Amino acid sequence: MAHNPTKSRIALGDRLAPAVSFVVAVQAVAAVFFIGDALADIRNAGPSPHIVIEAIIALALLAGVVVGALQVRRMWTEGRRRQAALAVAAGALSEVAAQKFRDWRLTPAEADVAVFALKGFDVAEIAVLRGSAAGTVRAQLARVYEKAGVNSRSALAILFLEDLMTTPVMSPEAS
Repeated sequence: MAHNPTKSRIALGDRLAPAVSFVVAVQAVAAVFFIGDALADIRNAGPSPHIVIEAIIALALLAGVVVGALQVRRMWTEGRRRQAALAVAAGALSEVAAQKFRDWRLTPAEADVAVFALKGFDVAEIAVLRGSAAGTVRAQLARVYEKAGVNSRSALAILFLEDLMTTPVMSPEAS
């Protein structure tokens, strides 16, 4: 199966945001504890170089919590933005594919095989997914290529890419 680096980066961001959120929460608890401890030490023993340094470090930790919280917020916002953009792109690609398949008069089986081919599955994988023989899938792909006027999977993919590159895609905000 084909590897999608964009999807991998998005998935990593989705997994990373909760981890960073957890670290920020632990840092926040630690900052509150150390600031409280420094204030109690100042109240009990008065300011000393050790206590002042401890208070400065606690405040630096608190600053790190604020920066971390802002970063987590940015990560969540960016993740939602990317998911929305992917949904728009996927919808546009689906619309282009459906129209092309109608224009080429593909059978439902040929359209199914074409979708799997465009997703990067090889003949054997498509055969397993469809419960068909590899020879049947090869024949269906040959008919898809013939009806599309191309001679390869990459040429088929280029037809869709060209349509997406020349067709303006409306964002959800513009609707």
